[in-house]
Amino acid sequence: QVQLVESGGGLVQPGGSLRLSCAASGRISSIRVMGWYRQAPGKQRELVASITSGGSTNYADSVKGRFAISVDWARNTVYLQMNSLKPEDTAVYLCNAEGTYYRSIGRDAFASWGQGTQVTVSS
Repeated sequence: QVQLVESGGGLVQPGGSLRLSCAASGRISSIRVMGWYRQAPGKQRELVASITSGGSTNYADSVKGRFAISVDWARNTVYLQMNSLKPEDTAVYLCNAEGTYYRSIGRDAFASWGQGTQVTVSS
């Protein structure tokens, strides 16, 4: 179907910045929305930011003003620029995409997840 591959995680000091990337590949017909989620140990997975094919964005309150999501639709790649990072941003960040893909005959819907990339904010 559709595969997502993330990159860009790592260790950063508080106040620092990181940029995550997620590339979608496969028999993609269209992508309706791409987004970033995160999951910290012992906590539920939460939406960080999302962007639709129409350009609408949505952010978690905890990251507004610090994180920015963008997308290159020509490359089916979504980015998450994370600035002013805090220790509480430490988590595994997972990419998500929803849309349609080509089957042998016709198209079908997909909802795919990446494998996740670790972001650790610590001094």
